[in-house]
Amino acid sequence: VSKIHPFEGNPYKVLDNEEMNVLIESIQQQGIISPVVVRPLENTKDEYEVISGHRRLRASQKAGLETVPAFIYAINRDEAAIMLVDSNLHREHILPSEKAFAYKLKLEAMKHQGKRSDLTSVQVAPKLATEQIGETENISKDTVKRYIRLTYLIPELLELVDERRIAFTPAVELSYLNEVEQADLVEEISVCDA
Repeated sequence: VSKIHPFEGNPYKVLDNEEMNVLIESIQQQGIISPVVVRPLENTKDEYEVISGHRRLRASQKAGLETVPAFIYAINRDEAAIMLVDSNLHREHILPSEKAFAYKLKLEAMKHQGKRSDLTSVQVAPKLATEQIGETENISKDTVKRYIRLTYLIPELLELVDERRIAFTPAVELSYLNEVEQADLVEEISVCDA
């Protein structure tokens, strides 16, 4: 467990909440039923990065386990990013912020995959990549783009979106405000809440 590290930039939150407590209890009683999926970390010896199973890894750590079953895939970071996003988007409860950063991560990885040093390589165009992500998720490429726009919100506004205090469409429009204007809006919201 000590040799497995979270995926840098993981868009999904690993919360220490009631669901985590249930998972810890399950792992203590039955062990880990589904192995975590990892990849070897570059420039390390026997160190790995989680692709799928961040919650299981955290629960295992909290349960005091020293080892966990794992599938090891020798893939690069871009392939791992796509696999990480695809393996989590089926979850029942995904926050808008998680979708936003997941789509952004996958889009960037897809754009990088086409790059090579020779001239015969074709880079995946952002338009095509957003269409592919949309097809996978059964949403339009424009909806993918709108989710990615949420990544331009300051954390305080994004939290309000996750709490459903700001609806998706207005949140997308607010993402076009600069950070100072967004901070002013957060301050105004807190004054109105008081």
